[in-house]
Amino acid sequence: MEPRLNYAKLAPEPIKGLFAIGKYLADCGLEPSLVELVKVRGSQLNGCAFCLDMHTQDARSHGETEQRLYALTAWRETPFFSDRERAALAWTEAVTRIAEGVPDAVYEEARAQFSEKELADLTWAAVAINAWNRLAITFRVPPGTYKPQMIAAMEKQLAGA
Repeated sequence: MEPRLNYAKLAPEPIKGLFAIGKYLADCGLEPSLVELVKVRGSQLNGCAFCLDMHTQDARSHGETEQRLYALTAWRETPFFSDRERAALAWTEAVTRIAEGVPDAVYEEARAQFSEKELADLTWAAVAINAWNRLAITFRVPPGTYKPQMIAAMEKQLAGA
């Protein structure tokens, strides 16, 4: 699959904004492993191969296990996830499938596990991965090309733009 165009080079300012959200999320207090689960689950729902490759690598670097990554699509049927993770995954699914609405029961489950600020931050994590998924899918970013140092290089390039 050939990429369609270099969206980051052509429109760097919005990408800087997405990177800023990522930096915020890295320091907001949510567990990095939880944020990566959100990114992987959102990418699964959206079918973003590049982002799945990227965030499964990043999840592993935060200590995520193969077993949990393999079972993530069936998280409801496994004993591998905590109540907090389950609430985050249900919230991510509702935010990603926004046309179906966000059920009150999913909100109440999330509120039982997260403070209001944490829930706002969790929502930003879901919103951000959905934005990245839409860019990568639309412009056909090839899976298998991600290397962790790519992010720092892209941020440095955008800083000079």
